[in-house]
Amino acid sequence: MSIFEVTRVTARIGDDEISFETGKLAKQASGAVVVKSGDTQVLSTATMGGIRDVDFLPLTVDVEERMYAVGKIPGSFFRREARAGEKATLTARMIDRPIRPLFPKGWHFETQLVTIPMSVDQEHPYDILAMNGASAALAISEIPVAKHVGAVRVGKLDGDFVVNPNEEDHGDLDLDLIVAGTDEAILMVEAGADGVAEADILDALDIAHGEIKKLTAAIEELRQKVGKEKLVIEAPELDQSLVAEVNSAFGEKIKQAASVQAKLERQDALGEVKDEILAQFAPADADGKVDSDRAGEVKAVFSSIEKETIRKAIAVDKKRPDGRAQDEIRPIECEVDISPRVHGSALFTRGETQILGNVTLGTTRMDMRIDGLGRETSKTFFHHYNFPPFSVGEAGFMRGPKRRDIGHGALAERALAPSVPDQAEFPYVVRAVSETLESNGSSSMGSVCASSMAMEAAGIPVSSPVAGVAMGLIKEGDDYIVLTDIAGVEDHLGDMDFKVAGSADGINALQMDIKITGVTFDILEDALEQARKGRLFILDKMAEAIDGPREEMSPHAPRIESIKIDQEKIGAVIGKGGETIRSLCEEFEAEIDVEDDGTIRIYAPTGTQVEEAVARIGSMTKEAEIGDRYTGAKVVKTTTFGAFVELTKGTDGLLHISNVKPGGRVETVEEVLESGQEIDVTVAEVDRERGRIGLRMTDDPAISGKSKEEIASLSSGGGGGGGRGGGSRDGDSRRRRDRGSRERRN
Repeated sequence: MSIFEVTRVTARIGDDEISFETGKLAKQASGAVVVKSGDTQVLSTATMGGIRDVDFLPLTVDVEERMYAVGKIPGSFFRREARAGEKATLTARMIDRPIRPLFPKGWHFETQLVTIPMSVDQEHPYDILAMNGASAALAISEIPVAKHVGAVRVGKLDGDFVVNPNEEDHGDLDLDLIVAGTDEAILMVEAGADGVAEADILDALDIAHGEIKKLTAAIEELRQKVGKEKLVIEAPELDQSLVAEVNSAFGEKIKQAASVQAKLERQDALGEVKDEILAQFAPADADGKVDSDRAGEVKAVFSSIEKETIRKAIAVDKKRPDGRAQDEIRPIECEVDISPRVHGSALFTRGETQILGNVTLGTTRMDMRIDGLGRETSKTFFHHYNFPPFSVGEAGFMRGPKRRDIGHGALAERALAPSVPDQAEFPYVVRAVSETLESNGSSSMGSVCASSMAMEAAGIPVSSPVAGVAMGLIKEGDDYIVLTDIAGVEDHLGDMDFKVAGSADGINALQMDIKITGVTFDILEDALEQARKGRLFILDKMAEAIDGPREEMSPHAPRIESIKIDQEKIGAVIGKGGETIRSLCEEFEAEIDVEDDGTIRIYAPTGTQVEEAVARIGSMTKEAEIGDRYTGAKVVKTTTFGAFVELTKGTDGLLHISNVKPGGRVETVEEVLESGQEIDVTVAEVDRERGRIGLRMTDDPAISGKSKEEIASLSSGGGGGGGRGGGSRDGDSRRRRDRGSRERRN
């Protein structure tokens, strides 16, 4: 008899079954659930620790990828998983965002959600299972989260919506939408698309919510069977008499300070009012000491009044903190070519948010290798986002990208990726980097705009420019207002953060976080339409700075050219043991890739170097013709009947002894020539059947100054071509070709 008491529930989502099991693994966690779909299995745990004396929710979400899940050994030097990759980080953020608002106010217990993908079949992605597993683990634990959260992916494939599409189809989706929510409302949306219409987004959200209800019902069934009794937390309540006193004494000052339009000045003004309130309602004693509990209570009252004042002004009085109208976008300034040595750069300033976009072009060997659990193994376009502390007027540590930086970078990357041409049209690796120089809301959408302009400035033939705008919502009772281009305070105090990015044709990326349950589809429809108008306005502003991709790339950008040669000439380009191709790479500072079909791609730092490399390879692989002249050809061997001269790597011609000295015969070739000597020769005869090339000295009076046709007539008439001999430098009639392994330089 088994020592485990396993409880299992299932839900049919799309074409697959998702199961939730508990009672066997990780039983010392507050809650532990294994979620399965196909051969993908994810262990999700929720653990509650001790109480922390903090004024925020101490929630940590970790997704720990293990390479054994797909039967792989990690590629690092230590052969061990290191820091979380981008996929794990983005999944952790998608778990956190919809769940965090559901914790009760006053919850100060250390809480950790850990997800470990145990098996991944690369057909059923683990991210959706991880999101559902975290909610299920919380549901059966003693942690009192208000509602269960379900998550699904909705894709649009060949015009049809598909729920939780197979991972191998993800690259073909016109819409890839991840939605999380409760049985009552949608709480979070992450989407990548290729110019999808707003109506399609709403349809996909409706489909997703129907499936989410099935998942939350299954989680509730699991909770009823094995769930622990929930802890009861009393939400902290403000002293209403103190609220009334502070409001009476300082309400008008708070209102005036909150109406200051500039961000930093408004913060300073509110800070001064807060200091006055603390001095009056939580004064220091005779020894200069302040009652910390009383001060904390007064600060909470001030924050509550500040929030209520600003929200009422926006939702009821229709007055935004910076004085803008509901659908008004802050002043925009666009400029390109900020950094002269960068391959493409642009500065996008919108109000007090400023982004410097930089684009670097590289060869295909600079692609990003992905050592993860999915099917994707590399990327040739990627976007990185940086948020230094000075951008908000603060001093702080800079220790690499934070989760927020990775998330914002990925959002902008999804928005820009559909506009980037494929490798066949533009065989470069593209790296876009957004530097946040100032921030007062929507720096991620500013990054989309700046990077799009920088790509155009770099000469990348993008299909269309891309812009982004962040929408907000303030809802007070029955009064609500949808805001275009929200500033930081509107994001912080608002009920929705809805980022929409795309081209003039449609939506490319979408991210939404909703903090309340009363957001209807009518409100979302209004927000999408308002975002569309805002996006078009911003695109027009961007076009004033740069109207489409440049025809010429930066002189500092690397150049890439492709040529096609006869497959039988590949050996001549590579050379014995790769000697020839290595020397070409060194001479022209280039990277040269040779494909089996004869396609050669040359990558070099400048256009001149590429052109010279192309010309050299062209001369090396070109079939010698009568009249071709070679300058500085090297004598590689002398014989009793002439000298073999290397015309190109792998191709020799014979300079007969009768032709080594124009105007006179010599007894031996060595009287005139020696091995290693460089001479100027002209092809005087070609016998392709026997693989022979006959040469004359270029300054030979018999051919000097004559056209190719005249030299050919001399050869055909037997009047002094190069033809008494010919052949390979070993004296036989074999053509010198390297038919070896056709090494490719990796």
